[in-house]
Amino acid sequence: MQHFNTSLYHPLTNDSGIELPKKFTFPFYYQPHALSLLAAKQLQQYLETQTDFMHNFGLNPNQNGLIIGKMFGVMVVKTTKGELGYLAAFSGKLADSNHLKGFVPTVYNTLNEAGFYKKGEAQLNAINAEIERLGQASAYITAQAHVLESKNAFAETLKALKTEIKTAKQHRNQQREAAKETMTAEAYVVFVETLSQQSIGYQIRLKHLKIEGEQRIQEAEIHLNSFTQPIQDSKTKRATLSASLQKRIHEQYQFLNAAGNTKDLLDIFKETTSPIPPAGSGECAAPKLFQYAYENKLQPIAMAEFWWGASPKSEVRKHQQFYPSCRSKCEPILGHMMQGLEIDPNPIEDQIVLNQTLDIVYEDEHLLLVNKPHEFLSVPGKNINESVLSRMQQYLPNATGPLLVHRLDMSTSGLLLVAKSKRVYKQLQKQFIDRSVKKRYVAVLDGLLPSTKGTINLPLRVDLDNRPQQLVCYTHGKPGTTNYEVIATENGKTRVYFYPITGRTHQLRVHAAHSEGLQTPIVGDDLYGTKANRLHLHAEQIIFTHPIINEVLTVSCKVPF
Repeated sequence: MQHFNTSLYHPLTNDSGIELPKKFTFPFYYQPHALSLLAAKQLQQYLETQTDFMHNFGLNPNQNGLIIGKMFGVMVVKTTKGELGYLAAFSGKLADSNHLKGFVPTVYNTLNEAGFYKKGEAQLNAINAEIERLGQASAYITAQAHVLESKNAFAETLKALKTEIKTAKQHRNQQREAAKETMTAEAYVVFVETLSQQSIGYQIRLKHLKIEGEQRIQEAEIHLNSFTQPIQDSKTKRATLSASLQKRIHEQYQFLNAAGNTKDLLDIFKETTSPIPPAGSGECAAPKLFQYAYENKLQPIAMAEFWWGASPKSEVRKHQQFYPSCRSKCEPILGHMMQGLEIDPNPIEDQIVLNQTLDIVYEDEHLLLVNKPHEFLSVPGKNINESVLSRMQQYLPNATGPLLVHRLDMSTSGLLLVAKSKRVYKQLQKQFIDRSVKKRYVAVLDGLLPSTKGTINLPLRVDLDNRPQQLVCYTHGKPGTTNYEVIATENGKTRVYFYPITGRTHQLRVHAAHSEGLQTPIVGDDLYGTKANRLHLHAEQIIFTHPIINEVLTVSCKVPF
């Protein structure tokens, strides 16, 4: 086996006679081809021993510096002479560089000191420094304080005068009532006029106070504006320059495809739901690999991407584990770059055909429980109509309401509760909202646990860059709580009961795999672990109160693994 070298093309010896794939890897859902595994092994051996660059992946407890794990990619390629080799790339920057020996370069090098981006960045930094200087100037701070003092003084004086006016009004009312009893009619008329003049005097004082106070505030604000306007002008200049730089950068990222056509980021993303490319678009490993292969007449054969380093705080990423390309940034780019290549089909878009009736575990005239098969949708998907819901609509043509009271992930099997009427649906749904429904899942974890029972509390939200995957997020995530209990261990794997207290998307899968959870993914988890024959997660038992007969029902179904 050749070793990783400092050239960009690394020869790959196929001593085992591994057959080349007929089609290129579908990058968003795949099992690495044997040749990709061979290439990845060489790259990982190099990363373990290299001294060419310094970067803290979090694997050496004695190393200083910020810990940043990285996605690496390998692409098996064939030369025009039919020789087999591979390319290597990293996502983003590595060791504060865009280009290191042995790795293909970025599509556009934003770190080039002579390039427009670094010059523009220097201008932005200068503008930021000027904004900070202006904002910290003593005269500006004094002017701000003067405006505040003027407003506070006006408010206090105005409040005092209004209190005086109110008290004087009450006193005049008392005088007016007393005068009725003691004065003649003619004297009373004169007296009331006198009181009226007093009231008018107060209103004149109030009017003058407002005019003078507002004038003083206006003068203070005009003075303050002489300082704020240059700051605002600098911020406008910064925004204009930033937008211009961003547009120029997007235009510099020119991506080839197998047909020889080129598109920049703006062209690629203009037809998507987010026409402005996300930050970091084009900096992932896969686009770099494709670009270098096309530019150097190398035929892409297969590819794979893996995580190297300590697990991050949010995503589920495990050292040396293979993962698909990201969706939000890479899917539009690779959709263009793979044009002209024969690609493995997207298995998720394949129509699922279930050549059997659904297993109904319990049924009465009000509701039923169905045992959903794994890899079968609860409700119709974007391109797939076949689902538990569509089957139930056929089975219960006269039912009313939404039918399905809850859902299961496509890869998860087990019990789903179906209501035959809108009334029953609402009452069952309320039980879910009140968390009075108790569910028990059985899972097999790909490893051993240090404890036999416990609770996982990790808040979850969707990964906006990689739907439908979920992130642990303490800022924007919704609370997620799972109790677990070990049932048995065998052959280095652990069978557990999961008792979800909340019902977040992918909750059990993330809580099992995440570094702050059990750190042990469920067997067959193709999103957060390693793909197998199936996801070993089954909704085995549900306990709820029957909404009509008001009895507690406990329903179970056999675990299929």
